[in-house]
Amino acid sequence: MAAGLRAWRGRVCPSCWLRGWCLSPGLPGARLAHGGAADQLQREYDAVVIGAGHNGLVAAAYLQRAGVRTAVLEKRHVLGGTAVTEEIVPGFKFSRASYLLSLLRPQIYTELELQRHGLRVLPRDPYSFTPLLEDRSPPRSLLLGHDMAQTQQQIAQFSKKDAQAYPEYEAFMGGLVSALNLLLDAPPVDTAALGQGSLLQRLRALQALRPLLRAGMALGWQLPRYYEVLTAPISKILDQWFESEPLKATLATDAVIGAMASPHTPGSGYVLLHHVMGELDGQRGAWGYVAGGMGALSQAIARAAAAQGAHIFAEKAVCHVLLGRDRQAQGVTLQDGTEVRSKLVLSNASPQITFLELTPQEQLPKDFVQRIRQVDTRSPVTKINVAVDRLPSFLAAPNTHDGQPLPHHQCSIHLNCEGTHLLHHAFTEATHGHPSSRPMIELCIPSALDPGLAPQGCHVVSLFTQYTPSVLAGGQPWDEQARNAYADTVFDCIEAYAPGFKASVIGRDILTPPDLERIFGLPGGNIFHGGMSLDQLYFARPAPSYSGYRSPIPGLYLCGSGAHPGGGVMGAAGRNAAQVALEDFRHL
Repeated sequence: MAAGLRAWRGRVCPSCWLRGWCLSPGLPGARLAHGGAADQLQREYDAVVIGAGHNGLVAAAYLQRAGVRTAVLEKRHVLGGTAVTEEIVPGFKFSRASYLLSLLRPQIYTELELQRHGLRVLPRDPYSFTPLLEDRSPPRSLLLGHDMAQTQQQIAQFSKKDAQAYPEYEAFMGGLVSALNLLLDAPPVDTAALGQGSLLQRLRALQALRPLLRAGMALGWQLPRYYEVLTAPISKILDQWFESEPLKATLATDAVIGAMASPHTPGSGYVLLHHVMGELDGQRGAWGYVAGGMGALSQAIARAAAAQGAHIFAEKAVCHVLLGRDRQAQGVTLQDGTEVRSKLVLSNASPQITFLELTPQEQLPKDFVQRIRQVDTRSPVTKINVAVDRLPSFLAAPNTHDGQPLPHHQCSIHLNCEGTHLLHHAFTEATHGHPSSRPMIELCIPSALDPGLAPQGCHVVSLFTQYTPSVLAGGQPWDEQARNAYADTVFDCIEAYAPGFKASVIGRDILTPPDLERIFGLPGGNIFHGGMSLDQLYFARPAPSYSGYRSPIPGLYLCGSGAHPGGGVMGAAGRNAAQVALEDFRHL
């Protein structure tokens, strides 16, 4: 039957055959070609990377590029960690976890020649669409794009004052992003070495101060105002700039997305900055879809690493890190008992998996283990991937008769964002163990720009929703009933904005926080490997005195999102960790 369905691709959407398709989380999607997979795993390398998430692949590419013989070992059947493309419903290719690209460091694009290795990014303009539920016909909506004059026209529907203030707000936030940008591509300052290290270590630590000093100088006289942005609730900052609730709520989504936080939570401003510090084609803050889904990005990085000679394997689960008598990392042991020896081990896994599961506890300092256990990994996220047989038609912007995508269909579509009070209420429900009754929904339709992701006339829809607690009230499990009840709530909300959506659904894949942890290894389902609050950033990520990618175990490095500068498909942690490991390798 599946072969028959695939044969229909390009002719008609097989909705009558697939209707009601529902996947239990964890069932394998279609296998993708493993870019650069070696024929046979060798028993010894210079470096082993645990996990083929995008950071692990980036680290491997840089290590191999420097002549360090490197193997990457991935436990899943597909490369990419959360940056994967999986054919969950036959004929529909989903970016199953992460779904947009912006934050990937520009150096990685150029140094690894990712375009030559097949990466193609589809920019979005406009990029944000917020339809409203209101008693008027048609309801209003807010469409934001890179044309400032058009964006101001849209904002003026709600407040002419806000429309005038918006360019200054963008410039103000841009100044802070430019300063913080200087801190992303180098390890944090080693404060321990500054105070007690050898002369050489102190000199290195002083050298590492330069990005921090340059960032401070870039902030200049605005430092007090920028300090407030980093520490205050984002609602307070937005209230200083704007008066219209739809605009404030739309902007606030970037401050809480992926975070168990409300717009009223102190420090939520940094998460907003984290989501606007990327760029595409020189456009700051722009986000785009990867042609072929997010897995195409991972494949391009894997091809770049393999072209240099790296060996990359799927379905090779590591069960622990091998240590020598001197406590030095000496390689890894696989679940099948195979030992792979190496001088360096870089872990793309979370700090919790790396240090609480893969590393012998007795070999780690007790205070370090306690710090890792105390990392806040709460996640509000449930990701729902949906196959539909037609484009959603919003009351605020109805489809045309031909059913072709309109400009707003390429956007991040924000639902239940009429005001920041709705986001706060959704958050409050989750803090009491209840999934939000009116969740914050970011709806994306990548097939609007990349039609090859679905059969002709059909589309793939990504729903990034919150707030859903990892642990439900009363200890209730996230079983099929709870999972489907929440998804039905989400679909009912979408139906209110786009009548007919529920009837268009062919199949859905529901990933609650426990599912995200089980399938992708995200601790607590947290997409950042740990909260992005100020107490868990820079010097303190993943723990004080260990923010520079080295761990308490010599030769073992953290290269994933749990290390500086944190989560998102950025690649900085992988690139930075590889540089630190290379420096140590040259002294072995």
